[in-house]
Amino acid sequence: TNLRSLNFLLHANLTELKVLQVRKNAFSVISEPVMQSLPALVYLDMQGNSFTCDCDNAWFHQWVITSKQTQVSDAYNFECNFPPNLKGRKLLELDVRSCTVDVGFVCYISTACAVMVVMAVSFTHHFLQWHLVYAYYLLLAFLYNTKHKDKRAHRYDAFVSYNANDEHWVLGELLPKLEDEQGWRLCLHHRDFQPGKPIMENITDAIYGSRKTICVISHDYLASEWCSREIQVASFRLFDEQKDVLILVFLEDIPMQQLSPYHRMRRLLKRQTYLSWSRAVAHPDLFWEKLRQALETREDPAGEHLLLSVGDGIPGERPDQ
Repeated sequence: TNLRSLNFLLHANLTELKVLQVRKNAFSVISEPVMQSLPALVYLDMQGNSFTCDCDNAWFHQWVITSKQTQVSDAYNFECNFPPNLKGRKLLELDVRSCTVDVGFVCYISTACAVMVVMAVSFTHHFLQWHLVYAYYLLLAFLYNTKHKDKRAHRYDAFVSYNANDEHWVLGELLPKLEDEQGWRLCLHHRDFQPGKPIMENITDAIYGSRKTICVISHDYLASEWCSREIQVASFRLFDEQKDVLILVFLEDIPMQQLSPYHRMRRLLKRQTYLSWSRAVAHPDLFWEKLRQALETREDPAGEHLLLSVGDGIPGERPDQ
């Protein structure tokens, strides 16, 4: 009868049909709903039909092999007609495992990947967090150097990085001494940052636009996110240029166990300029003189030996440590 499809059986309500013979017709795909519409079928004869041998017939392929109720006559001689490269092959010889989705396996793979991602993120956050932050700011520094490689003149002698809670000391002590008395040109957040410009771009411009960076360290400074980013950029400029461009000023004595987790501060203290205001109460003039010497020192590595003599040990650390 040259049937091109058996879909008409879906609405025929042939629930008692036991034998179906549809030889030498033109249909090539048998869908699952068609066979499910014949719940009483025990014998099926489809000899002489040419089948499509792809995932469209994957269900029929498995049903022919596994059905315990319906016998499919001469099924092992069913031939493929499409695609052309499989024409003449036997339908039941094909491997259709790639057409079926193993939900359990997919769930296992998804769960395993999710667990691995969570573990990787946790490991990275716990052990490599600062490495990633350093890499990010190194990229910023590289982009800044590329963008401003022909503009090396420094607008300021020093950029002052400080927490807002320490502003009274910066404006009341540091600014009058360095700008009014010693004549240095300082860059301060509230006065010299360009309005409307992204904060990180302002910070990067200020650090690279100054000969030096003075970090005013306190407990509030260590807890500040923006201060953290400022010292990150300054540290990367230090490591990238290999010049003495970073001066650390401690307003308070901070125990070393509190410094270690922050910005690799201990490493900086062992190789960089640092001054302690809390230790300079009895001799403030010496403190300002040392700070002036640090600002005057050349940026090349030869000047680093002088700067390393500024200070009498790491703040908060005993001499025998």
